[in-house]
Amino acid sequence: MLRIMRRLLIIGCGDVGARLIPLARTRYRMVALTRDIAQCAALRALGVTPIVGDLDQPRTLTALAGIAHDVVHLAPPPASGTIDMRTAHLIAALGNQRKAKNMWVSLPQHFVYISTSGVYGDCAGAIVPETRPAQPQTPRAQRRVDAERRLRAWGARSGVPVSILRVPGIYAADRLPLARLRRGTPALNDADDSFVNHVHADDLARLVMAALTRARPGRAYNAVDDVPQKMGDYFDLVADRHGLPRPPRIARSEAVNVIPQNLLSFMSESRRLTNQRIKRELRFQLKYPSVHVGITAT
Repeated sequence: MLRIMRRLLIIGCGDVGARLIPLARTRYRMVALTRDIAQCAALRALGVTPIVGDLDQPRTLTALAGIAHDVVHLAPPPASGTIDMRTAHLIAALGNQRKAKNMWVSLPQHFVYISTSGVYGDCAGAIVPETRPAQPQTPRAQRRVDAERRLRAWGARSGVPVSILRVPGIYAADRLPLARLRRGTPALNDADDSFVNHVHADDLARLVMAALTRARPGRAYNAVDDVPQKMGDYFDLVADRHGLPRPPRIARSEAVNVIPQNLLSFMSESRRLTNQRIKRELRFQLKYPSVHVGITAT
């Protein structure tokens, strides 16, 4: 008997999407939304059918209705404001009940959204489970919270099982702060430093697959490794591994004058995420349980 493969729609097929593709190949036929026509050939070479459309232009999204059983939303929100109209446009497109061969087009059966751990805001180094209320402190985190709320409401209203992966700093061999280290950008003194969390890009792609099969509807998951650490310690580890000078350390009072504001905003939020939910509910085993393991392997 011929087995009909499920179809997976990837929204925002960048680095993590590219890592997801080989993992999903045996289970899915894949389609990906891209607004860059030049990317179509590369997607086809990976065995993915491209659909040209732009989340900022809802009229270009009509082909998405009923196209896939499962959806992974990796695209970032807009660059400004506090709401995410890109996600709003996606929801409207997927829910467009048009007819095809006299049958109503079905809604997705699973939807995974890649959010950010920034939705928690500054937690002063506290241990943070998924039950902690969102308190976003930057516009980009507010846009993510807006997307999460829209998706959860849509899922509850339409019956689409929506799950959310809250992602911290993503790293891999080609995603390390080497340019920053070469510039000699300072880090904070240990007493002023913030706790940060990480996940290896390969583990994140595997987490997406686990969420597609095991995540609970309406559930958020901290997509994070086992070992939070101080930001300066992370920079020192990367510098040592690549034979670069460790960054100089300065007080937070000095940082406002020498560190760019967008970077300083990351350094102003401290939290230690727990990951028991991905282990318990998604039955997930990290390949890179700490940054030390992941960077040593690069």
